Amino acid sequence: MREEKKKYKVGYTQGVYDMFHIGHLNLLIHAKELCDYLIVGVNSDALVLEYKNKVTVINQDERLKIISHIKEVDECIIVDTLDKLELSKKFKFNAVFIGDDWKGNPRWEKTAEDLARVGIDVVFLPHTERISSTVLRPQRGNAVDEK
Repeated sequence: MREEKKKYKVGYTQGVYDMFHIGHLNLLIHAKELCDYLIVGVNSDALVLEYKNKVTVINQDERLKIISHIKEVDECIIVDTLDKLELSKKFKFNAVFIGDDWKGNPRWEKTAEDLARVGIDVVFLPHTERISSTVLRPQRGNAVDEK
């Protein structure tokens, strides 16, 4: 039996992956099904604080270790930017994978347009219903006080 060729040579996905759950795993499995080599960016603690105004429950080094030990992940890096165009120059991926719960989001629509101009596809993968880190996260004591 012949192995089916993957659609993309190098794929990329990025997230916080705080309090790793089945939705995270499903996204990584589906992403790997579509590419030969999967790079996963783990958002740094500083980046999460900057754009979400939240302190992670699990620190970046531990999150990196968790993600890097998943068999679908070929390379795992800590990233300090949400700019996929900038990241594409360094990591040479030809597809970005994201949950379809982001479809229609203005930031992701712009990202898809920008990446399409340089030949990179944004692929929206099925979101796992009824699970998210926001639902799992303790509701108190995780946001930075704005004093």
